[in-house]
Amino acid sequence: MTAGRATLGFRVKSGWAVSILIGGSARSPHLCESDAINLSDPRNPEMRQPYHAAMGMLETNAAKLTRRVQGVRRATERSVVDLLKRYADDGYKIRRAALVVGSVIDPDSIANPHIRAHALEGRLFRTTLEAVLQSRGIQCAIFIERDTYATASKLLRQSRTQIQSLRATH
Repeated sequence: MTAGRATLGFRVKSGWAVSILIGGSARSPHLCESDAINLSDPRNPEMRQPYHAAMGMLETNAAKLTRRVQGVRRATERSVVDLLKRYADDGYKIRRAALVVGSVIDPDSIANPHIRAHALEGRLFRTTLEAVLQSRGIQCAIFIERDTYATASKLLRQSRTQIQSLRATH
């Protein structure tokens, strides 16, 4: 398989993401590689859920939140830079990325503090990864997980089965 133009895909989770590199054309995409990257420092478990305090409560300590969010930004930057360097060294030119997320709900619309913490974390990891990619000249599109196959099918003009077979071949 020769390198060249490729697209990155990410399934963003809390503190980490699955990454995939897709080569080929929109008519004939192929999965080149899959990996997992850290969006937080694995040596600091509280960064994986930075908006959680003890016993599932919403963290309100501004100093702790600032430190955790900055750590998430550093870890994400480091992981993305390493990933992009590896792919560039292999001859791939990446200009686009797709981020698949669980939700894009506004955390402020959630009354339950514990659920709001999850929404805040989802937004933090999504927007941080997106910002790092965009700072490297990579255009990003956000997709909600439950809609991914239908959206990909429409964009790529392929059946849902064809899209799912891409996933099954690696």
